[in-house]
Amino acid sequence: MTMLQSRMMAHSLILHNGNFVTLDAAQPRAQALVLRGDEILYVGDDATARRYQTRDSVTLDLQGKLALPAFTDAHIHFTGFAQSLENVDLSGCQNLAQALARVRERVAETPPNVLIWGGGWNNAEWDAPAFPDKRALDVVAPHNPVILTRKDGHSVWLNSRALRDANITRATLAPAGGVIDYDADGEPSGILRENAIDLLGGGIGAFGNALRPDILQRALQYAHARGLTTIHNLEDANAMRALQTLHANGRLSLRVVHSIPVDKLTFAAALGLQRGLGDEWFRFQAVKMFADGSLGSRTAEMHEPYTDAPTLRGVAVTPSDALLDAARLAAQSNIDVWIHAIGDRAITRVLDVFAQLRAEGFAAARLRIEHVQHLHPSDVTRFRELNVIASMQPLHQPSDMFVTDAALGPARAAWTYAFKRLLDAGAPLAFGSDCPVEPLDPLRGIHAAATRQNAADAPEEGWYPEQKISALDAVRAYTLGAAQSVGDAARAGSLAVGKRGDVVVLQQNIFEIPAREIQHATVACTISGGNVVYQA
Repeated sequence: MTMLQSRMMAHSLILHNGNFVTLDAAQPRAQALVLRGDEILYVGDDATARRYQTRDSVTLDLQGKLALPAFTDAHIHFTGFAQSLENVDLSGCQNLAQALARVRERVAETPPNVLIWGGGWNNAEWDAPAFPDKRALDVVAPHNPVILTRKDGHSVWLNSRALRDANITRATLAPAGGVIDYDADGEPSGILRENAIDLLGGGIGAFGNALRPDILQRALQYAHARGLTTIHNLEDANAMRALQTLHANGRLSLRVVHSIPVDKLTFAAALGLQRGLGDEWFRFQAVKMFADGSLGSRTAEMHEPYTDAPTLRGVAVTPSDALLDAARLAAQSNIDVWIHAIGDRAITRVLDVFAQLRAEGFAAARLRIEHVQHLHPSDVTRFRELNVIASMQPLHQPSDMFVTDAALGPARAAWTYAFKRLLDAGAPLAFGSDCPVEPLDPLRGIHAAATRQNAADAPEEGWYPEQKISALDAVRAYTLGAAQSVGDAARAGSLAVGKRGDVVVLQQNIFEIPAREIQHATVACTISGGNVVYQA
């Protein structure tokens, strides 16, 4: 049965003997929940819930397990994640040799001239952390073009064949906001950064494997097994097309809130597209643009030079006047604005842009900064003052913490992933993963936010532990905060009568176990639109 057929044959689902934490201030705890189709009919006790039972009812005994509003990933590249399930995975490599060995394995099973696509490499974790070059790839892949995305998505590593196929030579000029690395001979080294990646013919994923429905279905099931029922997807037209096709065929069991890249904004505005176009399973919402790059690629735009690279302050991928023009057009067109900003200088510039919009009278414009990694102290209170959502990804913190110490020094590192400072200042928080940059797993994200530790429980007290937040606050950012960030709080983010039938049941009570154990917690059951889409 497809999702469409199950929605048309709405039945009641009674969840009883549960430990519900609803995130609804009017009724924060409950024992039972009754759903009919994609709507919550009742929240309360077991005895009353039984009165809703009819011949078509299905009952689930939760055996006292913790139940929550299902998770939302507020920042993901979903079709890129789906593709990554089949591409060369370089995550976890400890040196260049290990990365090359994995590429060599794929070359052995790939015909000549066929593109080899992969990613996840992180030279900052290698024993020799210098950026790799084309010559190393040429040895293992002389006859196949190879394109490998860095873990942060802001640099790619190519071999000579891929450079030649893209017609990138020593005479090629990097586009504004982009960098081509060169070797000692003045030839492209094989590393492209930021907007220079567009020389390959489009955004990340445009030159990857075809978006086959079976790959997307595999990714959907992976998401449900992690308790997810909604994503905010930041990708391009190919992704929108593929996900809409799934929806039209009744196969989309994950709610999708989609953005468009800024180069499509003028076209969208001219067509009269506005946020909310679509339905409760797939809708258009926002425009995504970039203020800067990433820390790992040393392209995050900083007020002061990098500690370990004193000649660098990062890259202003988009100048402030262009950001303002695009953001103003989006606000005029009733399209949400999501701007990537990682470095403290980039965050300041984006907040300045948003302040100008508020001053111009765009009080109702919904504005988000994506990542908010390295804050300047003077900007913390501006999020609340300007009603700007901080869309953050907690799993970046354990990945980047030691690199951040080296790149920025302790004074600036202490303002990195400043969850607690932002929360205390009243900033609206929405959490996601940035998958496939980080794993698609909200429970691991909650662990990172609550402990400031990596999977090995390091550092012992947490990295700048004053920035820890409670597991409950982290859950709220993955649920109600995420819903509020796209105007969905009336229908999603908490368990209350009239809201969507999206629930996650956990095997462990993450509010009672030690915070360091949350990373090992697992999902028992996920319900999306009133249908059980995953059961352990």
